[in-house]
Amino acid sequence: MTSFVDVRSMAAWVASSGPEQVIAGLVDELDRDFRRWESFDKAPRVASHTPFGVIELMPTSDHETYGFKYVNGHPSNPARGYQTVTAFGVLADVHNGYPNFLAEMTILTALRTAATSALAARALARPDSRVMAMIGAGSQAEFQALAFRTTLGIERLRVYDVDPDAVAKLARNLLPLGFTIEVAGSVAEALDGADVVTTCTADKARATVIPDELVRPGMHLNAIGGDCPGKTELDAAILDRSAVFVEYTPQTRIEGEIQQRGDDFAVTELWEVLTERAPGRTGDEQVTVFDSVGFAIEDFSALRYVRDRVVGTGYAQEIDLVADPDDPKDLFGLVGAFSPVG
Repeated sequence: MTSFVDVRSMAAWVASSGPEQVIAGLVDELDRDFRRWESFDKAPRVASHTPFGVIELMPTSDHETYGFKYVNGHPSNPARGYQTVTAFGVLADVHNGYPNFLAEMTILTALRTAATSALAARALARPDSRVMAMIGAGSQAEFQALAFRTTLGIERLRVYDVDPDAVAKLARNLLPLGFTIEVAGSVAEALDGADVVTTCTADKARATVIPDELVRPGMHLNAIGGDCPGKTELDAAILDRSAVFVEYTPQTRIEGEIQQRGDDFAVTELWEVLTERAPGRTGDEQVTVFDSVGFAIEDFSALRYVRDRVVGTGYAQEIDLVADPDDPKDLFGLVGAFSPVG
């Protein structure tokens, strides 16, 4: 049998555990897996692009467990009453190929993306960072805010979005949780005085959401909205004067901010910083960029983290997903067992 966590159960588990506690646990789980990065199979995600959006598969394996995520990205969906991103994920035993865990990953992806951002910021942002500018107040925003508070202690947010309803939604969700929220009238106003900047916009376009002249020395940019070919958020000039860090270079060159630069543009993978094979921030005045597009190992970590905490509880149910005849060679016998009696 395969354990299954549906949307209602995932939401209930996160609520009962506490979103910040879940994110903190995911940060630690990701840290452990990033430190054994070389033990994983790695490849850029398999993407099917259409005029409507993209549908992707993100696989990886550590040779004991195999995992993959199915995820879409359709920027025009909210205007049509649909989510921009939906996802589900699977874990399987490598020794027999049987899937043992299936879970929704729309909520879980938001949690793991926020946890990955926080992990990178813990390694790269100035330790005295206290103010975060958030450019984009969509579905990811609250999770990012919680992640940066639990990891860096940031509670003061300066928020800008072209959609005032999105900002109102964020304030409605976060003010009761103790955040200080300053609504900005422009990107420039949001960045004024910010130590960390998170960009997460949905438009699938080569946009310059953050102009170079607004980035002051010492900032850490958490660029998570550019996640497919042809979609960017940062002025390319910012990259040229920053230390740029990525998850998996071959994928980020296709989908991230660095698609604006050639294949010889120098970047550092985050796992190298965490294992001290490469330096992170080298000074208080340095600008650091985490050019994050999301990678399969992060989904693997998140799925395994949830599985290990919910299997055997009321949050997971057993489903009959794998055909398992008494005689492994007699698959047709399963069909015959349900044939009408003549």
